[in-house]
Amino acid sequence: MRRMRIAITGSTGLIGTALVRSLRADGHEVVRLVRREARARGEVSWDPLRQTVDASGLAGCTGVVHLAGAGVGDHRWTASYKKEIRDSRVLGTAAVAEALASLDTPPRVLVSGSAIGIYGDTGDRLADESTPPGHGFLAGVCQEWEDAAGPAAEAGVRTVFARTGLVVAREGGAWGKLFPLFRAGLGGRLGNGRQYWSFIALQDHVAALRHLLEADDVAGPVNLTAPHPVTNRQVTEVMGRVLHRPALFPAPAPLLRLALGEMATDVLGSQRVVPRRLLDSGFSFTFPDVESAVRAALADTR
Repeated sequence: MRRMRIAITGSTGLIGTALVRSLRADGHEVVRLVRREARARGEVSWDPLRQTVDASGLAGCTGVVHLAGAGVGDHRWTASYKKEIRDSRVLGTAAVAEALASLDTPPRVLVSGSAIGIYGDTGDRLADESTPPGHGFLAGVCQEWEDAAGPAAEAGVRTVFARTGLVVAREGGAWGKLFPLFRAGLGGRLGNGRQYWSFIALQDHVAALRHLLEADDVAGPVNLTAPHPVTNRQVTEVMGRVLHRPALFPAPAPLLRLALGEMATDVLGSQRVVPRRLLDSGFSFTFPDVESAVRAALADTR
């Protein structure tokens, strides 16, 4: 096994925490970018909004995984929070990319976070990495987010855009909010339930990131979603069955729009996305269907 030194932003988030644990368990060295003065070995100071990175701390890294960004579902989308969502991604990515480009010997690879939101609402149509960007707030943010990594790619760093779907986990993200509702017997479909959800088990997401760090022939956009997208109605049925709870409380579209504002457009939108490039690169999913992903989340006792 080739030992790697990997720098990670967003290392305390849902995916970052799991990735750090996985890498360290296999003997790899992890460098964490922190938004304060570095106080411990293996920490590098950075400020994404001021676009500053202690680039010297990245010297000698095999690769960088850039995951940092304000949570899309953490707050109602006011004008100020939409700006925070955008700036935390675009400015932070530019700072990391420019820091890597400044190094005499930059890391071989940058796996930079992105999202399937770039495709907009795809309805019933399948979308893969060749599908052009869609419309809407998140689609625009994702395009800017990926464009901001340009300096790294221009400096010869293999740059991969990990376009993430809905991560199935108990600890956070959209699914982390579903588990308590369904456990309480308050779960149900959202809107008409016909919209597609492109999901991925947290364990498969971490494995895919690690795969992309070492897949030397892969660059550009890669969808991190399971191979079989399902509708929200199917998700509701699986959650009720696995948790042994009724799923009888649908959330009508008008109520969601009232409660969530602009964010409801994306909650009710449909994204039927498949991971064509990930599969073509030889990656194998451990939890390819939604029921196995949900059961894996429940069995995860970390």
